[in-house]
Amino acid sequence: MRIAQVAPLAEAVPPKFYGGTERVVSWLTEELVRQGHDVTLFASGDSETSAKLVACCPEGLRLAGIRDHVASHLAMLYHLRRRADEFDVIHFHIDLLQYPLFEDLNHKCVTTLHGRLDVPDFMPVYRTFTGMPLVSISDHQRGPMPENANWLQTIHHGLPAENCRFSPNPKDGGYLAFLGRISPEKRPDRAIEIAKASGVKLKIAAKVDKADQEYWDEVIEPMTHHPLVEYIGEINEDQKHEFLGNALALAFPIDWPEPFGLVMIEAMSAGTPVIAWRNGSVPEVIKDGVSGVVVESMDEAIAAVETCKAMSREGVRRYFETRFTASVMARSYVAAYESLLAGDLDAIKIPGLTIGAPAALNGAANGATVRPVLRAV
Repeated sequence: MRIAQVAPLAEAVPPKFYGGTERVVSWLTEELVRQGHDVTLFASGDSETSAKLVACCPEGLRLAGIRDHVASHLAMLYHLRRRADEFDVIHFHIDLLQYPLFEDLNHKCVTTLHGRLDVPDFMPVYRTFTGMPLVSISDHQRGPMPENANWLQTIHHGLPAENCRFSPNPKDGGYLAFLGRISPEKRPDRAIEIAKASGVKLKIAAKVDKADQEYWDEVIEPMTHHPLVEYIGEINEDQKHEFLGNALALAFPIDWPEPFGLVMIEAMSAGTPVIAWRNGSVPEVIKDGVSGVVVESMDEAIAAVETCKAMSREGVRRYFETRFTASVMARSYVAAYESLLAGDLDAIKIPGLTIGAPAALNGAANGATVRPVLRAV
């Protein structure tokens, strides 16, 4: 299959530092190439890939100091549109700029929505352009969208099985790990309170964005002056593997509708169970009692620390391998591409009709071949 992967230009693919979407695009692209597909990656010029790279800007825009990314993305979409006939499937990872430009090519286009969808500012586009086939990264993510959104499939993220190596025995009994970004919705304050109440050391590896500097200065930084709390700062990919592998458990005490949460499957890959609040995608990603503990209160979270001490790290890793590898993710996307292309393309172009997907399409992740149906709009 000839597949175009269209990445955000904010970061390289994979990103040099922070960039969850670009990381997922890299994992998917490399796995599709490994499975024998002809893949072209539209991304920044400093990206590294085994696919054919189309450099749409010299380097990731954020590190280049470019603040408004719209112009660069529109230029990329212009060049992609001129080459659209070269691809069987065009897979977008850039939110919504492509909707009006590729409306007549919806029969071969897919957009994965990587972020939260409860943003009112975006709703005019979602309500107007209802033909674009969409992939959600969790079922929960879909909630705020219009009823006539053209969902093709939910496909959970996956990462290469070797990325976060399995660690059967954390050093010195391990610690609680908090990884990601310091912000109110991530609730590092909860992680600190869990550590203090359970008597288990907490290590915080997280960056502080300018938007969250006040929250760090006034709320979190004073809380780190405790013998059980260690703030490490932002860490790179190599450090992340050791950081997660030596943890007793990952603290994921979020207070927002997380669309997916890559750090959960990164921890599970290392065999590290996750203590996570029941918000957003958490119940879809964590199998309670197998790959972690899903909680709804501080008391439950504190008790979960002891539960994690007795949890099988081999069992956590096995669960990751069955659900969240890059191979599983890529097979699910290929099944979704095939179901899209198997439709009656002439009928799909009839005015007043768009592609719709039957509920049975959820079986595509298990290798089933499912054809789309047409629905009137």
